[in-house]
Amino acid sequence: MNPIFHEIFQKTRYLSKELNHTLKEYDLYAAQWSVLYVVHENEEMTLTQIWKYLNVEAPTISRTVQRLIELGWLTEKFGEDRREKMVRLSEDAEKKFKTIEESVINFENQFLQELSLEEQNQLVILLKKLKKG
Repeated sequence: MNPIFHEIFQKTRYLSKELNHTLKEYDLYAAQWSVLYVVHENEEMTLTQIWKYLNVEAPTISRTVQRLIELGWLTEKFGEDRREKMVRLSEDAEKKFKTIEESVINFENQFLQELSLEEQNQLVILLKKLKKG
């Protein structure tokens, strides 16, 4: 195995585990936070838009979104085409979002503390150069 992939896989698992730990006090998981974050950034999205953006299988997003609706984080409505479901953050989620985001940003800053801003920017450039699936 190429050591680059090994290191990326190791860091991905570590990030997911530690982010789950950070989000535990809000009864959320990293995968749920990803959905909430992208919906917040776009105000309202279809499930198709979410899974395409996050590069996650449609059934996985459907289950995650349904769970977030059940937990009161998201609200849903049907689009012009009744087959298409639109979701947005609930009022309660909007109120909690900033606090959760601050916790996530604090976690991210701790994780990146050994990298200078220039190194962080270079890492982003390098990752973007990798070929997409």
